[in-house]
Amino acid sequence: MALLLWLGSQLSSIWSNISILGIFLTVFTLLLDFMKRRKKWSRYPPGPASLPFVGTMFSIDFHKPHHSFSQLQKKFGNIFSLQNCWTNLVVLNGYKTVKEALVHKSEDFADRPYFPIYEHMGYGENSEGIVVARYGHVWKELRRFALSTLRNFGMGKKSLEERVVEEAGFLCSAVKSKEGKSFDIHVLLNNAVCNIICTIVFGDRFDYGDGTFKRLSQLVQDSLDQETGFLPQLLNAVPILVRIPGLPQKVFQGQRELMDFIDVVIDKHMKTWDPAHTRDLTDVFLKEMEKGKAAEENGFHYNNLRLVAVDLFTAGSETSSTTLRWALLYMLLHPEIQSKVQAEIDNVIGRERPPTMKDQASMPYTNAVIHEVQRYGDIAPVGLPHMTYRDTELQGFFIPKGTTIITNLSSVLKDETLWEKPQEFYPEHFLDTNGQFVKPEAFLPFSAGRRACPGEQLARMELFLFFTSLLQKFTFVLPEDQPRPREDGHFALTNSPHPYMLRALPR
Repeated sequence: MALLLWLGSQLSSIWSNISILGIFLTVFTLLLDFMKRRKKWSRYPPGPASLPFVGTMFSIDFHKPHHSFSQLQKKFGNIFSLQNCWTNLVVLNGYKTVKEALVHKSEDFADRPYFPIYEHMGYGENSEGIVVARYGHVWKELRRFALSTLRNFGMGKKSLEERVVEEAGFLCSAVKSKEGKSFDIHVLLNNAVCNIICTIVFGDRFDYGDGTFKRLSQLVQDSLDQETGFLPQLLNAVPILVRIPGLPQKVFQGQRELMDFIDVVIDKHMKTWDPAHTRDLTDVFLKEMEKGKAAEENGFHYNNLRLVAVDLFTAGSETSSTTLRWALLYMLLHPEIQSKVQAEIDNVIGRERPPTMKDQASMPYTNAVIHEVQRYGDIAPVGLPHMTYRDTELQGFFIPKGTTIITNLSSVLKDETLWEKPQEFYPEHFLDTNGQFVKPEAFLPFSAGRRACPGEQLARMELFLFFTSLLQKFTFVLPEDQPRPREDGHFALTNSPHPYMLRALPR
């Protein structure tokens, strides 16, 4: 009995020592982790003072965020931090910084933050689609699908280039019908570019006077406008507000109506689907859906079909049509540049044959003008937010996993250390001393890395073929009774020109 008591006391003493040791090791580990984190957070990017609840939101003009970022860049440097309520953001400025993040550390910055304001459209917390999807297997599968389908779009009777050339002909006919009178070309450009997306996604184009088509174009614009300003940022930062009954439907009515429109079109499309005959991207997606559970796990289900469609419509139509509007505005403001472009068109193509993409290599000045429109027009000045996929470091700063990242592309396209005349429209930025086309590394209008725009090649084709077709057939001039158009833009995710009037004089 005494022996048992002794053994019990020894075991109790050992267990007590082990417990003390365990507690010590736990505390030591936690303390070490705290010190490491404290050291890392001491290297977190600086930023403006944060107020209770709202953080630094009042430091930003959400109708011109890139202007606010430029001012903060002067004070805090190329990497600085912000706070939308309780959401941490880091803004990256300048070519060197943005390239290091998006290219050299592409996976570290490949994620997307969660956007509660998109819930009513069908994007859940594990958002899918292409544009706002979280970084992971499903996003990779859907992006691969979109890229391969666009790349191999030789479906049907016409290649994609032939479709764009054909649409350029319809656009020129519509412009010619104005008979040299003053008009706003905005709607016609939207129609032309949107029709390309329509042929890709749904296999057919609309007549410019079609009421349904007009409604679709307006819904796309309304959807973008409703995502701009202080309120959408607040709702994303405080998601509980999105759950107020009826609020999202009221604030984002255009978004909801756009999704309803897409649902109706897809429903009609599915009723006429023939698996043996592939008409468009929707048919290819439906064929993938037929492969069963494995395909569904890869993201090929109905909700993603509608999300991919709306992603292509919003991202694929607005940016190109906006760029073309800037292009014609700059031709109005710089008639000497318009004349040089037309001289090159006459020399290489003539005035009768439609332009083709093969012509681009022989037209360095026209190519330079189009690229300068993209640079100076600053179409997507801040892109879409990224999010860090893991803890990372950038230029000596520690940025933790889950931090929202804003890539200030405007600061890249107008980086004063890299562009000769960053605040002027100057096509010579893209010409060497021999007048040949060159593309500087800091030309990143489509962003870069894993989240670079998947429709970049399509956009380049549209810009060249539409622009050259218009200037081949018309000279654009300012109406005598109109004031000089504004050169500053209107921000609604994209940076677009304010409305302006022009006259198209047949050549």
